[in-house]
Order: sequence, then structure tokens, then C-alpha cells
Amino acid sequence: MAMLKVKNLYKKFGEFIAVDNITFDIKEGEILGLLGPNGAGKTTTIQMLLGITTPTNGTIHYFEKDFSVYPQYCLSQLNFTSAFNNLQGRNTVWENLIVFANLYGVENCITKIKKLVTHFEMDDLVYKRYFDLSTGQKTRANFIKALINDPKIILMDEPTASLDPDIADKTLTFIEELRKERPITILYTSHNMSEVTRICDRVIFMDKGKVVAEDTPLGLTKRIQVAQLRLTFNDKKEVIVEYLKKEKLDHRFDDGHVVFITTEEKALPKIIFDLSKLGIWMTDIEVKKPTLEHVFLQIARGEKYVFQ
Repeated sequence: MAMLKVKNLYKKFGEFIAVDNITFDIKEGEILGLLGPNGAGKTTTIQMLLGITTPTNGTIHYFEKDFSVYPQYCLSQLNFTSAFNNLQGRNTVWENLIVFANLYGVENCITKIKKLVTHFEMDDLVYKRYFDLSTGQKTRANFIKALINDPKIILMDEPTASLDPDIADKTLTFIEELRKERPITILYTSHNMSEVTRICDRVIFMDKGKVVAEDTPLGLTKRIQVAQLRLTFNDKKEVIVEYLKKEKLDHRFDDGHVVFITTEEKALPKIIFDLSKLGIWMTDIEVKKPTLEHVFLQIARGEKYVFQ
């Protein structure tokens, strides 16, 4: 069953079209990445999915129920977390969590909160004011709030933004552990392509309010057919130059004994074999394949990606 179905979602502010007839769905237990450059329409989409902004047109269905008809039921079954969304700073973490637990009507909320606090290693911080927490500690508190009602679906808007690498990695680990416990469904936005590749089952790219690409992270990277070969060699540079010109291969030299060759991935073994036959002694070989970041940049720039 699709936990979320979005059909022809459209939002216009005056003459500006922020979201332009996008359609997608998320299956139970799936993590869907929603990506795009600044101004692509991601935030507006999230706001419509939370009921903060009313769509100009289109429909949103949670658990096969129309969000516009059953908003209270739908909101009770989902939650939201973001690096840019803070809890009440003058209240303690505990006070914040009690408030949200009561808002969601959580049964046995004291037991539930204690369990989550322990899971996220916040026992020593739960009676501190939220304002006094570090960025990483606030992120953990936000995650506890997002799980307080055992949501069927969580909307995560750049949850690791501004976190140092260690805390960001722990945050992703929390998400991975959460998936093992139960089939949680997540809509995940981020500008960090490596973490999207790590946790997302499927990715949607938005640009200028439209969905411009949709596939698995691996499927998207395969859309860029080229790869870059970095060769370090001892001598005979002139032989390499002659070969590369003859084969009309895109290349550049660096530091005299390093050459970067950009071509189709399937052609790389032949290049290495040919140079070896020409007596080139290669001391190091490195292949750089396209990543999700390359796809992102290609879509954002609207032009063919070039390896640097």
C-alpha cells in the first residue's frame, strides 16, 4: 500500500509557480529522497504535505485517505523533523516532549518518552533547556519528538544540515536502526548526496517546480555514461600523448606524470590494455565514476557534467 500519494500537486504564489503539477508516491517502508537545487520547490512541497500551505490544485492522500478531507487523522499518523525547525528554547527537552506527546494523544507517554530518551542517549540532557543544547543534541531531541507518536511516515527536511560529520553519521545510523525495528516510511530531503545514496531507496529530482528525474540512486548515476581514468606513469609521456590524440580521447596532464582521461566507462579496460602494450609502466590506476552529486549538478546546471 502507498503511504503517500501525490497527484498533480500545484502551487502558485501570484504569478510565480513554486510547484508545477508533480506526481509521486511512497510505499510502506520506503525511504524516498526529494532532491533539487535551491528554489526547486522542495520546501513548498513539504509545507503542503504538512498542511501548512494549501495547494492551488492537486491531491494528497495519506494511507489512501484524502488529506484535505481527513487532515486530523492523517497528521496524527505522521511527523516531521528538520534541522531548521526548533522546539521551545526556554523549555527543557522533557517539557517539550510532554507537550507534543499530549498533542498527539500518546498513551503511557512517560514510559514512551523515557524509552526514546534512552535510545537516543539523552538521559543526562533531558532536563536541560532546549536552547542550551548543542546542534547535535538538538537534532537528537528533534528525532525523539518525530517518533513520539509512532508515526507511519516521517517527513525529514535536511535533518543533518550543519551537523559535524560524526553526529551526521550517527543520525543516519539512527535512521537505519529505526528501519530494522519497523517498516517506517520516510520522505527525505538533503543536499548531501552521499547520505542520500546511503539511505534512500529511490530518488526524485525537482527543478523549477517540476519532477525532472526519478529512479534509484544507482539508476540515476548510470544516466551519466562517462567515467574518468587517472593514470600515474613513469615515463614515455610522448607515447601516451600520441596514443590519446590518435584515439581522440578527452584528456589532461597533471604534474607531468599523471594523466586524466575522460571517456565511456566501457572503454577504460581497452585504454589500459593499449597503453600497457605500448610499454607504458603505470604505477597507479584510479577510476572515478559518476556519483549522485554529479547527476545533481548536471540537472541543476542544465548542462552535461564535466569531471574536474
